Amino acid sequence: MSTTGFDFDDPALESSIRAGLDAVEALLRESVKSDYPFVTETSAHLLAAGGKRFRPLVVLLAAQFGDASAPGVVPAAVVVELTHLATLYHDDVMDEALLRRGAPSANSRWGNTVAILTGDFLFARASDILADLGPEAVRLQARTFERLVQGQIRETVGPESGVDPVDHYLRVVGDKTGSLIGTSGRFGAMLSGADETAREVLTRFGERIGVAFQLSDDLLDVASDSAASGKTPGTDLREGVPTLPVLLLRRRDNPADAELLALLGGDLSEDARLAEAVTALRAHPVMAEARAVVQQWADEARETLGPLPDVPAKAALSWLCDYVVRRTG
Repeated sequence: MSTTGFDFDDPALESSIRAGLDAVEALLRESVKSDYPFVTETSAHLLAAGGKRFRPLVVLLAAQFGDASAPGVVPAAVVVELTHLATLYHDDVMDEALLRRGAPSANSRWGNTVAILTGDFLFARASDILADLGPEAVRLQARTFERLVQGQIRETVGPESGVDPVDHYLRVVGDKTGSLIGTSGRFGAMLSGADETAREVLTRFGERIGVAFQLSDDLLDVASDSAASGKTPGTDLREGVPTLPVLLLRRRDNPADAELLALLGGDLSEDARLAEAVTALRAHPVMAEARAVVQQWADEARETLGPLPDVPAKAALSWLCDYVVRRTG
């Protein structure tokens, strides 16, 4: 499907998803507007930079198991994307990121305070839309937001004594990314009137594909250039953000890796040293190990789809599992 960046074979499904995403985009543009033009400018910044709209896509595909044209579906897709966008503003402040989606980050352009408050504004707009979707949707969003915050705190504090850093990280990813994509699946099923089996299946699917999606982003930070990933290669390495390849490298505890570990643990503020670290990590066998972990999570996501009826949307969700793996190279 060229208009979305995804490739689904069924023409009727393609038409439905394209129309849904167009409606999502229109409502997103309206939702970031403010009576204060400067707030509109800052809020539209990341929206204008683009993005895959992965979370709204999951909402729209999940809605195919009920009435995809139900009035709450598109607003729910906007809620999850606004929530995601808001977290990006906050994450970039914490990570001191300079680039997001190929454009200067909000914090580098306007400063940390404006970036944080813009994220808060987007959370408020998401809540306003959510209020029309009913108390069950409000409660689901609140619990999702709780997990997003707890995941960020877990990441900030780090693993407790005796906890495997890889296991800790996977829990962080489950909270920070898997929770919102799981909620995307549940919103789509719930607001389209799909049955309880579909709701549970699509929630579990979203959680698992969400983890796979974030872990694939970890690999893209190392393996892709800025044009493909939307941020400077090695940004996570430079900022000391723990990601799957580095955590797996540390867990190997191989003396042959000492030089690379020292490089990764050192000052990567200079472009030349960062490029050296990225190049060395790209060539290391640990990248294949990390891809295998992504594959495992994608396979588990696909397996959860078993109870769903064999309709085009199920095949499309299965295709997403392949896409998440394939994008890592």
